[in-house]
Amino acid sequence: MEIAHFLFGIFGNATALFLFLAPTITFRRIIRSKSTELFSGIPYVMTMLNCLLSAWYGMPFVSKNNILVSTINGTGAVIEAVYVLTFIIYAPKKEKAKFIGLLTLVLTTFAGVALVSLVVLHGKPREIFCGFAAAIFSIIMYGSPLSIMRTVVKTKSVEFMPFFLSLFVFLCGTSWFVFGLLGGDLFVAVPNGVGCGLGALQLILYFIYRNNKGEDKKPALPVKSMQMGIAKLHQQKELVANGSHVADKV
Repeated sequence: MEIAHFLFGIFGNATALFLFLAPTITFRRIIRSKSTELFSGIPYVMTMLNCLLSAWYGMPFVSKNNILVSTINGTGAVIEAVYVLTFIIYAPKKEKAKFIGLLTLVLTTFAGVALVSLVVLHGKPREIFCGFAAAIFSIIMYGSPLSIMRTVVKTKSVEFMPFFLSLFVFLCGTSWFVFGLLGGDLFVAVPNGVGCGLGALQLILYFIYRNNKGEDKKPALPVKSMQMGIAKLHQQKELVANGSHVADKV
């Protein structure tokens, strides 16, 4: 049982790492263009909060036998911090101020949870308090793809829902769900069970609409994926071209 628990934890680390690294394509584009364009930075700062809370919960003085939870979420927090800093650097001034405010709120929330758990709570109450905090934000993170799933059903196209991203959501949720069950930890099992179910739904939708990737019909407006902050800017080039044409006439 302990060996299986450890192996599922290792597999969960690997699949979660793929999830955390998935937005690198988006940020390469942001760095090249030196602009955040219409991308949303909210998913990254919220994922960073989830990673911080989960890493804290996995610490030995908070919960037992969850060090693998801390290792991957600690790594994820660092990766998300890089995304957040990149977004702050290239965001417009108005958006930058709002984003820094949100980041301050997130860091204050984590600091508050950590401080209360260290100073006020001890033993089982500490584990329950930190576990609830980590579980709530894990469910929020896994639930963020609901918007893009709705878009897939509405457009009958999987253009905005990459297969491998959906696959790794499913694999990550499944591996940590089993890890939590084997370790008897509902704070790990429950939110990742939700992630497993939502990942399965994404895969089902993908196979239903896999033959339609939006070549025939494109949405009229840019669509953002809150899952990883991915945006499809279909009209950007056309708008730029029209603007240049008008400028030439003037």
